[in-house]
Amino acid sequence: MELMTGFGLATAAGLNAYIPLLSLALLARFTDLVTLPAGWSWLENGWVIAIVAILLLIEIVADKIPALDSVNDAVQTFVRPTAGGIVFGSGTAAQTAAVTDPGEFARTGQWVPVAIGVVTALVVHLTKTAVRPAANVASAGTAAPVLSTIEDIVSVALVFIAILIPALVLVVMIALAWAAVALWRRRRRRKAARRPV
Repeated sequence: MELMTGFGLATAAGLNAYIPLLSLALLARFTDLVTLPAGWSWLENGWVIAIVAILLLIEIVADKIPALDSVNDAVQTFVRPTAGGIVFGSGTAAQTAAVTDPGEFARTGQWVPVAIGVVTALVVHLTKTAVRPAANVASAGTAAPVLSTIEDIVSVALVFIAILIPALVLVVMIALAWAAVALWRRRRRRKAARRPV
């Protein structure tokens, strides 16, 4: 389940770096739906939330203006993969470790979830940056705000799916287990009722 959450959040970060970061931070700070590991609790800090919210607003505006969206994508080539690594790592309960011994850090594999998130977000981001200029040229720039809005909506949807699906799967599993036990009990009662006394 944690991998589904991590991949969903990292994919969302590839479209918009700040939507999954802000969502995760707000959900962790104000609900019990998300509990961040100790190494990622800095995401819940009020200053971090405020800065990410401001950066999200800048991203939303810059990504909807033709030509400026390409400049924004160039800058985001470093930001989105980083955000993907952060949200994948925090979404899969990976712990941030102080790297005092690089050999030990590599051996323990603590870097793997972050690296998977970076690669996932980078692939999505590179796909987005390849499509956007072609769409802008083909539409004389009118596609930028439409595509950007769709990307933002998909990013929000991915975040909520990534966070809610594991909870929904757990509820479904509990419901199925309860139904299986109830069915087993009913069959047992029927067999007992059919036995001659």
